Amino acid sequence: MPKRYFDRLQTIDYLIRIKGTGKPAQLAKRLRISERTLYEFLKMMKELGAPIEYDRYKESYYYSEKGGFNIRFTKNLVTASAVLLAFLITLW
Repeated sequence: MPKRYFDRLQTIDYLIRIKGTGKPAQLAKRLRISERTLYEFLKMMKELGAPIEYDRYKESYYYSEKGGFNIRFTKNLVTASAVLLAFLITLW
């Protein structure tokens, strides 16, 4: 999957979080994609658990709960099981 998809997803996420998407046609134009493609992004985000709603008065998408997408590689994640294993080894 090309990097631009992730970039668009992050842009959509950011604009939703700040409630600055505008109408669907405006958002699609801003992202240089078709409205149909925009709706596919929104559908995918909803399938991944994003509580996306649309406010007709403010003409913007928003999240009905706090949160957002974080699509980044993080180095050296320490899992709870790794910490527990290290602790047990030191006790033994």
